[in-house]
Amino acid sequence: MAKNTVSKAYDRVRLARQNGRPTGVDYIENIITGFIELHGDRNYADDEAIVGGIGYLDGRPVTVIAIEKGRNSKERVAHNFGAPHPEGYRKALRLMKQAEKFGRPVICLVDTSGAYCGIGAEERGQGQAIAQCIMEMMALKTPSVSILIGEGGSGGALALAVADRVWMLENAVYSAISPEGCASILWKDASKADEAAESLKLTATDALALGVIEEIIPEQELGKESFYEKLRVKLSREFRELGAMDANELVRQRFERFRNLGVPDMGGKK
Repeated sequence: MAKNTVSKAYDRVRLARQNGRPTGVDYIENIITGFIELHGDRNYADDEAIVGGIGYLDGRPVTVIAIEKGRNSKERVAHNFGAPHPEGYRKALRLMKQAEKFGRPVICLVDTSGAYCGIGAEERGQGQAIAQCIMEMMALKTPSVSILIGEGGSGGALALAVADRVWMLENAVYSAISPEGCASILWKDASKADEAAESLKLTATDALALGVIEEIIPEQELGKESFYEKLRVKLSREFRELGAMDANELVRQRFERFRNLGVPDMGGKK
């Protein structure tokens, strides 16, 4: 991908949604070895919008959970365009708790415009499934890293982003609502999505400045072997550092990280 010269927030949104952008499965195939996909929430069904399983990162067993949009029309339909049902979040939570039991670090790859909002999903407890993911992930006694690789929309993204480290790709976006949805609510006019995007502070630069993420991952080599190699090394190094921490201290620091988001700096007093 060419060197990034993008400035406007809505241009970042377009890039995050761009066809041909690597999806979660691409990251798994290029970073993880010996990956075995695990299916089902042991309650209702297997949701293909979330692909999860176990594999190796530099010889270390890890659990990987990815919200998958699909790479072509057929795959997008099969993966529900990356909009998970509640059983998808329950599957993700099952895999995270399994990772905790066996001491495996967790990698979450987030790319969704939001959780599926159909009648069936609401009947099966979509809000409760997301809330439980957030609650349980906050207290997970194993290291976790979440990477926003494309769109990070609303609670559907946050459910898999309550991690020790949260990173964003340079042209990824992270927001409580899509620009189109925001414009439709505020101005009753979806064509004002460009203006809404600027106000939502949804770019990686915004998120870093607000303390929502720890790091921005450059995209100059996106999709190339060198890009995946650098990310693999970075993840491996991060898990070595996080793995050296006491589990209770890990949870405490994670809780404090999220508890302090949005707290104004008042001369050192909070």
